[in-house]
Amino acid sequence: MSQAEPPTERRNPRTADIDTLESGDVLRLLLDEDARAVEAARAAAGPLAHAVDAAHGRLADGGRVHYFGAGASGRLAVLDATEITPTFGVPRELFTAHFAGGPAALTDSAIDREDAEPLGEADAQALGAGDVAVGITASGSTRYVAGALRAARAAGALTVLVTCNPDAPLRDLAEIVVVADTGPEALTGSTRLKAGTATKVLLNAFSTALMIKAGRTYGNLMVGLVATNAKLAERAVSLLAEATGAGADACRAALAEADGAIPEALVRLLTGCSAAEARAALGTGQGVRSAVAALGGHAG
Repeated sequence: MSQAEPPTERRNPRTADIDTLESGDVLRLLLDEDARAVEAARAAAGPLAHAVDAAHGRLADGGRVHYFGAGASGRLAVLDATEITPTFGVPRELFTAHFAGGPAALTDSAIDREDAEPLGEADAQALGAGDVAVGITASGSTRYVAGALRAARAAGALTVLVTCNPDAPLRDLAEIVVVADTGPEALTGSTRLKAGTATKVLLNAFSTALMIKAGRTYGNLMVGLVATNAKLAERAVSLLAEATGAGADACRAALAEADGAIPEALVRLLTGCSAAEARAALGTGQGVRSAVAALGGHAG
């Protein structure tokens, strides 16, 4: 494995004099670098699609996704995993983020377990052959991630590495390597900046595409969202109205009859079926479109 200095640790000539500039020019440079990060993430779409398709097969057979990371990369993984349930209505355990050092280290950067390879191995012990392990490390060399990927691979899990280093030392531990080549940071070595932006873009895209393939959306509508407050309750009504053309009162009634379950309410509004028929059709796990087709209805 190469031990060369990762690109994220090199000095960026475009920002060498950033401390001498006015605030507007500082911000322009920072945002220009972030734009480069998004383009780097876009360039990784091919391998990311491979990861989505491979992960979809595991999840369809009952597997789960596990993120492993430390520092800024790990915190972004926690953010992504935490948002999956309220956005798509899936069980919390479907996406789990493991952070080096656990909850205490997550909120206290003074607790640094990035180099704890045995800890990564221990955190991955619960994985099985049907699961997906995603190691997230900007430098591609985090030892905690190395331990996790090694243990996950030994268990037969699908292993994916998300990194910003094309020569990542850990690439041989993953079946699929997703690289956003972001280059040097605006502030040398501060991977919470450009590398962090690319990492967030990649994780958002990965998890969202995976949930779309699992039938957790209807078009671009979040039919799996969990309405935990008044704003989201109204969003659910608007969503049903947008998808079906029904009036707000009819949408509220359908939601009430479905105990707040948006997919069930949507299937009933689109097909005119009973609650029991909607639940049975959705029980196949293929999403609203498949349920509507099974009931002989028309999905818009």
